[in-house]
Amino acid sequence: MTSPAARRTLRPPAGYRLAASVRALTFSPYDPCARIAAGSFWWATRTPAGPATLALRPAAGELVAEGYGPGADWVVERADAVAGLRDDLTGFAALAGAHPLVARLAREHQGLRMPATGQVFPRLLRAVFEQKVTGKEAYRAYAATVRHFREPAPGPLQPLLLPPEAAAVAATPYWVFHPFGVEQRRADTLRRAAAVADRLERCADAAEATRRLTAIAGIGPWTAAEVVRIAYGDPDAVSVGDYHVPNTVAWALAGEPRGDDARMLALLEPFRGHRGRVCVLLEAAGIQAPKYGPRAPIRSFAGY
Repeated sequence: MTSPAARRTLRPPAGYRLAASVRALTFSPYDPCARIAAGSFWWATRTPAGPATLALRPAAGELVAEGYGPGADWVVERADAVAGLRDDLTGFAALAGAHPLVARLAREHQGLRMPATGQVFPRLLRAVFEQKVTGKEAYRAYAATVRHFREPAPGPLQPLLLPPEAAAVAATPYWVFHPFGVEQRRADTLRRAAAVADRLERCADAAEATRRLTAIAGIGPWTAAEVVRIAYGDPDAVSVGDYHVPNTVAWALAGEPRGDDARMLALLEPFRGHRGRVCVLLEAAGIQAPKYGPRAPIRSFAGY
């Protein structure tokens, strides 16, 4: 078996839940770049030092971080952030008390922490594919793209793959993405973002990243929030423009089956600083607004 190039032992707080905390880093149980297997979390990425895979393994109340590949030291040094252990909950308990449901969820899911990968482009790749389509369509496009640029990740877990290099994506004609179910609008948005990925990765914080992201044609507040919540662990990032989240918030916090972005933001205002965290808790609890009408169809742009 491949031996790790770097190793570190972390000591999470009592009640910490690894799978619940890192699940946001996986697109599905079959994500080619990140997955939970036999209780351990595996995450493949590209670092300034080169490709790497991070493994996080629970062991007797501790969390063992192991790194593989040229970027092993980088991922192991950042392992606590990836695991959500740098997540700062200061002040949230007091804010949660503003609503009995949020207070209850904060207690019940206190072991859920928000990860921060420190990387923008890998999450941006997924977020662009998720724009205005169903989850199945988005995953199909994402997985097909990763496999198109196929590069095995270092380490023993196969067939884990590295996310594609931004430069390679930027140099790829839009029509290459067409068979993956991606129309020209999203393909061009992704290529524009990939072309400036180096600048995006140098952003100092979530606010700067949001400004730079939303300056790119085709990227709005929803996409930026999806990215900074994961790249920076931003607990206040709210996905304005989401199809489901405003209804979920309205239903959970006010008993209203439908809500728009304005209503969602008004209901979340008492939790400012942790508004995104409240949305994460509602999702973790499986809370959904009542469903009306037909489901969105799954389309294929490949045949157009």
